[in-house]
Amino acid sequence: MGFETAYPAQAALGECPLWCEQTQRLWWVDIEAPAIHCFDPATGENATIPMEENVGCIALRTGGGFIAGLRSGIWLLDARGRKEKLIANPQADSSISRFNDGRADPWGRFWAGTIYEPRDRPDAMLCRVDPDLSCMRVTGDIKVSNGVAFSPDRRWMYHSDTPAHVIYRYPLDANGTPGPREVFHQFPFGNGRPDGAAVDADGFYWSALYEGGRVVRLSPDGEIVAEYPVPARCPTMCAFGSPDLRTLYVTSARHGRPAEELAEWPESGNLFATRVEVRGLPEPKFQG
Repeated sequence: MGFETAYPAQAALGECPLWCEQTQRLWWVDIEAPAIHCFDPATGENATIPMEENVGCIALRTGGGFIAGLRSGIWLLDARGRKEKLIANPQADSSISRFNDGRADPWGRFWAGTIYEPRDRPDAMLCRVDPDLSCMRVTGDIKVSNGVAFSPDRRWMYHSDTPAHVIYRYPLDANGTPGPREVFHQFPFGNGRPDGAAVDADGFYWSALYEGGRVVRLSPDGEIVAEYPVPARCPTMCAFGSPDLRTLYVTSARHGRPAEELAEWPESGNLFATRVEVRGLPEPKFQG
């Protein structure tokens, strides 16, 4: 298995890839060159919806359009990316905080976490939007919220704090309500930080390691069982796609990276893909 460029995006900060089974296309965002993108692997074409502010994460809605975590809050967007309704803005100060990683869960809800940009104290958080558009804070005490994903049996929610190099997991009850968090995996400092993630059909967690140049696959017990190099030092998030959900896509970043690093990793910012032996899980849609 080896990642290759699927689309030479040269994105500033590519993030949040998600596969749409109906259209057989991959949606993704660029946070720092704000846009929502749609990649068609059948043609190699990539459509772009420019945005007026940072867009950290999106999910497709069952009725069409998107729910999105923007700098200014969580919004409902139409199919062209135009704002329809502000759902919530639970951030204390959006000038130094914005929404980052997020996704829909198997119950049709939307989870979105923030990044506290000074990173000098744990003022980021994770919140959840239900189909009735109510918003609740799930957890805080983090600096950069990332890696939200759900086990196929719906028993666990995963979530990482990137600067702390830690992935947590939360037990979920039958209604998807999380219990107290526990450490799922603690990475050593200096060799990559856990960013965005996906879970496969066997319940293994795939984490893109920012500044680590690789994606790691962790068992349901939190053990690293495989590592896969990426042709970029800063992979950001992975997602399963293709008709059989056996293609793994990875976004990456080049924003703010040193010139010597970009010379060594010229494909930084591209969208990568590789075939894998395990199936992914279909990406849920937000039911609101």
